[in-house]
Amino acid sequence: MNEHTTEESGRLRAHIDLPALRANVRALRERLTGGAALMAVVKADAYGHGLLPCAREARAAGAAWLGAATPEEALALRADGDTGRVLCWLWTPNGPWRGAVAQDIDVSASAPWALDAAVAAAHATGRTARVHLKIDTGLGRSGCAPRDWPALCAAARAAEATGAITVAGLWSHFACADEPGHPSIAAQQTAFTEALEIADRAGLRPEVRHFANSPATLTLPATHYDLVRTGISVYGLSPSPEIGTSEDFGLRPVMTLRAALAGVKRVPGGHGVSYGHQYTTPGETTLALVPAGYADGIPRHASGSGPVLVAGKWRTIAGRVAMDQFVVDLGGDTAEAGDEAVLFGPGDRGEPTAEDWARATGTIGYEIVTRVGHRVPRVHHGETRT
Repeated sequence: MNEHTTEESGRLRAHIDLPALRANVRALRERLTGGAALMAVVKADAYGHGLLPCAREARAAGAAWLGAATPEEALALRADGDTGRVLCWLWTPNGPWRGAVAQDIDVSASAPWALDAAVAAAHATGRTARVHLKIDTGLGRSGCAPRDWPALCAAARAAEATGAITVAGLWSHFACADEPGHPSIAAQQTAFTEALEIADRAGLRPEVRHFANSPATLTLPATHYDLVRTGISVYGLSPSPEIGTSEDFGLRPVMTLRAALAGVKRVPGGHGVSYGHQYTTPGETTLALVPAGYADGIPRHASGSGPVLVAGKWRTIAGRVAMDQFVVDLGGDTAEAGDEAVLFGPGDRGEPTAEDWARATGTIGYEIVTRVGHRVPRVHHGETRT
């Protein structure tokens, strides 16, 4: 168990199946082509699963790289004793560039100011900064605009010549790899090929070229290059129902969210339930109180739609989700306070999955797991290191 779990935290827990995470990493590695290595992306507290335990297990299963969005995440990995390759990509001008370079963290640059920051950090620390140049091939978020790419490559090569940096990587990110056949996929592949050619003419010889996210890793082997960046698939969720289910790819969901019922009572027909009385009991029935709400990350828009396994059956949230609790109508079934309610899990015990919640609430599985709040203890099972 995770050391942060306490006896008082039994109302709601996120159980994290670390053997499943390791198996997912191994299954993803088996799909790689051309000798590509795997990066396990552990941003956003490992997609809500717990940054440090999941990072350790991904390493144990053969992840050659870890990926972090924020510098704080990357530095936390180093503080935990991780000495392998870590890439951090979400930078601002006043970020801890010096600390990252001092800790041998690979950094990303999409513009001259970021390259200058990496060079300054290298000078300040006396270390060579490892930089990954990012090209915007069509996602329209971070990344150098194609018209500015030749100048950025030239500036990076000049900085390399001084010994301040080494261009360790060239990379980009897909916009629609989770939508098979989307025209942007081929367009982005062409743009990336052109960007690599420009970098080569500028004299850059990167250690790794990387483009593939989880959906591209699973469905576009030509985009594996030297490294793939797998995020949601590490945690056993499919990036999109359109490309296949978790089971289709040999992946197992890692998180199971369980609660202990906080109360059970009989009420008459016509009884209003939760704020606004959006649900009224159709007849005499049994109501069960689940002590989880939007402060824990349960979507408020799951009101009247979120699925829960209680007393051996799927139930639907009755009425509005409140800050700390919601209600399910058990009909003619019975339960007792303390009985288990399973909000989502792998699905092999009949419980809903995160994808079921995503469908019920009009979102994606990524959001369901990452929004589980910090007041919900993570209980990590099957760690290889204690």
